[in-house]
Amino acid sequence: MRKRLLLLTGSPGVGKTTLLLRVVEALRTRGYSVGGMVSREVRSCGARVGFELLDLSSLKRGWLAHVNQKTGPNIGRYHVNLDDLEGLGAQAIVNAVDKCDIVAVDEVGPMELFSEKFKEAVAKAGESKKLVVSVVHLKSRSVLIEEMKGREDAETYTVTCQNRGSLHEAVFRKAVEYLESRHTE
Repeated sequence: MRKRLLLLTGSPGVGKTTLLLRVVEALRTRGYSVGGMVSREVRSCGARVGFELLDLSSLKRGWLAHVNQKTGPNIGRYHVNLDDLEGLGAQAIVNAVDKCDIVAVDEVGPMELFSEKFKEAVAKAGESKKLVVSVVHLKSRSVLIEEMKGREDAETYTVTCQNRGSLHEAVFRKAVEYLESRHTE
């Protein structure tokens, strides 16, 4: 069975988002449309202050979580911004399912899992016939992540310091294999 749910996991800070963005760029270079969302760490004066959301299609930005956020679910020193997560992040995933060849999701993790709309958007992507490339939290035991990992059409790649420089090539090849197989069906 062709793999259409490509999952990236690994320790915090190992380069999962960077690898995902390299795959996205390579797929775009091949002429495929990629949408969805990415979250990136934001630093100020050398310290992490939060996580920014980016809609890969519209390039709109928002906050997933921030140290100065006063409301929302709390994880460590951050509060999750459910308004931006749902209005920008989850919506970017839904829009990608409707309009793009590939859906990118970074990340399915503890902060994002506070949102039912986010979980519904990820489930919609999983139920579609679209190629999904997603970062999933390494240690989370959420039902959604376990279901994603357990699917017959899923393949999980563990990003390490040793393979992060070249792993994007294997993920890209697997993505193209699935996309090209759809054209011959």
